[in-house]
Amino acid sequence: MIMRRLYEKKEILFAVLWIVAYCVVISKLKGQFGYASIWVLLALIIFAAGITTFVKVNMLEKKYGLTGFPKDMKKYLFFIPMFVIATGNIWDGFSLSFKGTELMIATLSMILVGFVEEMIFRGFLFKAMLGNGKTIPAIIVSAVTFGIGHIVNLLAGQASFETVMQVIFAISWGFIFTMAFYKSKSLIPCIIAHAMVDAVSLYGADTELGDWINIAVTILVAVIYSIYLGRIKNDVTE
Repeated sequence: MIMRRLYEKKEILFAVLWIVAYCVVISKLKGQFGYASIWVLLALIIFAAGITTFVKVNMLEKKYGLTGFPKDMKKYLFFIPMFVIATGNIWDGFSLSFKGTELMIATLSMILVGFVEEMIFRGFLFKAMLGNGKTIPAIIVSAVTFGIGHIVNLLAGQASFETVMQVIFAISWGFIFTMAFYKSKSLIPCIIAHAMVDAVSLYGADTELGDWINIAVTILVAVIYSIYLGRIKNDVTE
């Protein structure tokens, strides 16, 4: 009931509180135990379950683009570049970050991260701001906030330079995901692509050159993607 009231009266605050809670909890658990920990997985399951329950109980599946893929997929070929660069973490080869049970737990955690982060940044935050009729600010805030949210990795012990590059990388992906969701009205492709980016990172060689190529290509695609999708007429989204 409390969540519902907050959602109805102050939807943006509702979204922000979800984001803050997620960033604080997951960053602390990640810093203490790592993504291969059962504790991180359990926390992500709780967040995913909470979000799913709230959406289903309040029948918000359509609002948050969870009713399925767009009906006419021929109109949405712009998803292709998003899925192609989602494999960027393995462009420089394969190398497992974990093995056995740890790899399974980390992979499941990364998949859940894709769902939870798309729901709170693209679903809750973006749709809340979009409801105020301010499309461009909503797109920018959703994308930038998503990137800035990765600063909390500093709390997990990650190096500052690595964190800055991750923020830039995440902001680029933020624009890609937000524009794809805005134009297609379906969040499912974004959830899948986001989960791919995170999960595939566990299997990539992670070389310095490969990382720079991945970041550069993602930034370039984000710019082209945003400009191109911004020029698509509104009838494509119907």
